[in-house]
Amino acid sequence: MQASSMERNSLKYLYLQMYLSRSTMLRRLVLDVLKPHNPSVVELSQALSKLKGIEGVNIITYEIDQKVENVKIIIGGQKIDFEIVKKRLEDFGAVVHSVDEVAAGKRIIEEVRTPQDRSARL
Repeated sequence: MQASSMERNSLKYLYLQMYLSRSTMLRRLVLDVLKPHNPSVVELSQALSKLKGIEGVNIITYEIDQKVENVKIIIGGQKIDFEIVKKRLEDFGAVVHSVDEVAAGKRIIEEVRTPQDRSARL
C-alpha cells in the first residue's frame, strides 16, 4: 500500500522537526534570575543539576533584598532544554529576568576580546 503525498509530507515534516530539535539543543545558558530566599541557592542548584542534559550548575548571588535574591545561574551540559529549566525555576518561585548568554551547537565558542571591547568600556 502506497503512502499518499500528504502522508509523505507529514513524515518529512516530522523528521525535520526531530532533526532540528536534536541539532539546536543548548550547551550553555547564563540566566539572570529573581528568586525567593527559600529554596536556598544550594537546593536550587541541586534541583537544576538533576534535570536531563545538565552536567553542571553555578549560582552566584549578586543582590539580596528583604524577600528576594538576584542570582546569575550558569548551566552547562550537552542537551539543555530551556523550557524545562524555566519550568523548574518557576516551580521554585523564581522568575527569569533575562537570558544573558546562550551557546548551542557541537561545541561552545568562547568570547574573544577585541579592540572594540576596550574602547566600549572607556
